Amino acid sequence: MSDPLVWLPFDPAELGDPPAGLRYEVVDPTERVPDSVGEVRFYVPPYQVGARVAEVLPRMTSLEVVQTMTAGVDNLRGAIPDGVLLCNGRGIHDTSTAELAVTLVLASLRGVPGFVRDQDRHSWRTGWHPALADKRVVIVGYGAVGAAVERRLLAFEVEVVRVARSARDGVHAITELPALLPEADVVVLVVPLTEETRGLVDARFLGALKDGALLVNVARGAVVDTAAVVDALHTGRLHYATDVAEEEPLPEDHPLWDAPNLLVSPHVGGASSAMWPRAHRLVRDQLRRYAAGEDLVNVMSGSY
Repeated sequence: MSDPLVWLPFDPAELGDPPAGLRYEVVDPTERVPDSVGEVRFYVPPYQVGARVAEVLPRMTSLEVVQTMTAGVDNLRGAIPDGVLLCNGRGIHDTSTAELAVTLVLASLRGVPGFVRDQDRHSWRTGWHPALADKRVVIVGYGAVGAAVERRLLAFEVEVVRVARSARDGVHAITELPALLPEADVVVLVVPLTEETRGLVDARFLGALKDGALLVNVARGAVVDTAAVVDALHTGRLHYATDVAEEEPLPEDHPLWDAPNLLVSPHVGGASSAMWPRAHRLVRDQLRRYAAGEDLVNVMSGSY
């Protein structure tokens, strides 16, 4: 019997020391599907190509494991065949996403987008902007990324309030948000997209925030009701910084673009130099466990 076949989106040499006892092919199935598709046992989809990575799954008749390089798996979860393990990329993007979250917070509060526009116009305009220091920051989604955001925020002399799906020591349950939002200066969204979190930030959520509050979304676009946030921004009460949108790329004529008090980055939270060393390390460790018959980590669903 031949060694199990692994499809990788990068050269196995990038793993440093590819585990022995496995065969490797570099494949992006959104561009080309080799005849070996029926032999694949371990599949690492390419990064950031959306739902298209799931199209090849029905042809992978020997598949046992899908290991993503994203923390979110909403583009794959419903397409995973019975008996196949789905593992996410928890840990790969903690550093990059946390850095961007803090960047969006600071840039929004200190008026950096306005400075850039003034620079383009060769205009020197001074003014007053709020500091991050002394703010109460509510992190909604206190997992690995949320904890990474907190570690960076604490250096700015803030009070951090942690919120997760369920309450635990030092962490509030998401059901407590109505009582927490009115006292929040900054809310950072880091939740996965699930049926529970889809549309979590609606008109009621936004209405509970105090005047001048800043909402930062590094989760998924569909966690926020975009129409509701556009309406809220046009009142002038709130500020919004987001790395994600319900529809990506955000269409040129989308009303969100022209809303006031807005900062948009084009879904680059995980796309930094910090990503690949962590991705290669996780994939290598998972393949080592797989080759040794050990339990895998980051298991989201399924079994084999």
